[in-house]
Amino acid sequence: MQDAGIIEISTNPEAYARYLAMQGDNPMYSAGNIALVMIQDPQATMFATADRWRALGRNVAEIERNNGVQIFARSPLGKGYTLTDAYDITQTTGRDVKRIEIKNNTPGMETALATLLNYSVVPVVVDNDLTVPAFYDSRNMELAIQPNFPDNEAFAAIATEIAQARFHNKGNNTAYNREECALDAESVSYILCRRFGIDRDTPDLSNLGELYEGWDAQDVRAALTSIQEMSKQIGGAIERDTAPKQHGRGSVRRPAR
Repeated sequence: MQDAGIIEISTNPEAYARYLAMQGDNPMYSAGNIALVMIQDPQATMFATADRWRALGRNVAEIERNNGVQIFARSPLGKGYTLTDAYDITQTTGRDVKRIEIKNNTPGMETALATLLNYSVVPVVVDNDLTVPAFYDSRNMELAIQPNFPDNEAFAAIATEIAQARFHNKGNNTAYNREECALDAESVSYILCRRFGIDRDTPDLSNLGELYEGWDAQDVRAALTSIQEMSKQIGGAIERDTAPKQHGRGSVRRPAR
């Protein structure tokens, strides 16, 4: 079932676009689990196990207990994985799920952009003559940015070009080809933008079939996993840096007597 879902994602542009949205909404789950949920519940959006929903202040409705989908989770014994039930948010009730939304021209966006640029594996230079918000120059191995674009366009473009640079791996990936990596890089960017509510267009999927022609499910899963892991790592850092700071009891200033 997972293999069938993976192949559907890599051959059907609509399925791939839905995969990107679901991966952005469920950044901690693997591409394989996203594929499993998609093929079992075409209407699913945000999903989690009953324990995870409980930790988020929500509970699975009693009437939905037998209507979950199956995903892989780490075994309670600590070794390997086991199948467990997961539920869509529509099958639960409770507190609203808090999500970080990053808006243009805010301190949060400034922080997010700074964190994003920290993930560049090549030097970053400012180029005021650049006609796009960002571009990875693989010949000189540097990332050029044009600072005069709207924040959301800058974030989306910088994320794409940082992914390109990381795929090139400082020149160590001798098989690197910008065109062949274009969809993967755009996918990293889209997932990050979706995660933080930043506007950007869906990547161009017109050559999806050609890109994955002849690939088996294992190879496609590996490609999707590299996309998910990169976006998860960068997104986790952005979330930590932009989340409201929590103050411990000892940091609270006591009123003067």
